[in-house]
Amino acid sequence: MTKAELVAKLEGAKELTSVVSIDLVIAALGMLEEPKPTTKVLTQSLADKIFSEIEHSLDYNGSDLVNKDTAEFEFGYNGREVELREVEIDLDAIMQHVSGVFDRFIDTDAEDVEE
Repeated sequence: MTKAELVAKLEGAKELTSVVSIDLVIAALGMLEEPKPTTKVLTQSLADKIFSEIEHSLDYNGSDLVNKDTAEFEFGYNGREVELREVEIDLDAIMQHVSGVFDRFIDTDAEDVEE
């Protein structure tokens, strides 16, 4: 029995009498269903779609993901090759792209589920 069903039954009992038995209320409360905690809200297919969208976004915007100003190069051992020695990853840009993907999947009308 859900909360709405219990309220409806008690409202019905109120129509019949002005006094509702405490035993009736306790029995009705005992019949209430415990809410089932939901911790997993993603299906595998939705997760796969999100992963695919993130991969596509990062691939499409790949030039934004590294800080080119921090790139360090050196000549290879034979002097004819230039090797990238170090470059910083722009985590802010990556997180903006990932957040942008998640924003497309967020249901703003849904209630938050706490663990």
